[in-house]
Amino acid sequence: MSLYYTKEHEWLRIEGDSAVVGITRHAANELGELVFAEARPAGTVVKAGETAAVVESVKAASDIYAPVDGEVLDANPAVVDDASRISADPEGEGWIFRFRLSAPEQLSGLMDAAAYTAFLG
Repeated sequence: MSLYYTKEHEWLRIEGDSAVVGITRHAANELGELVFAEARPAGTVVKAGETAAVVESVKAASDIYAPVDGEVLDANPAVVDDASRISADPEGEGWIFRFRLSAPEQLSGLMDAAAYTAFLG
């Protein structure tokens, strides 16, 4: 299992030919109490950097971007029903959507955990 991070504070966990995506603990802390989460419909093809999901907190709404090119497979029904689950476990059970990678070579442009920690400063 490989874990990658983006400068937009998303994480990406590779599981075979697909990936699970969520927001980092840092992002969850910055957003505060999350009240809504929604991913693009299954079958939606997204390019790296395009909006693949949205989360809303009592402070703000934030787009969640596709870290690499792929196709949305599904949203996490637990966080769609209760977005506060993202805040409780953002890098685990609080994942937001799953998608099939169409350009795995793009992973080389993402950060590993050490690089993300350094990025946060």
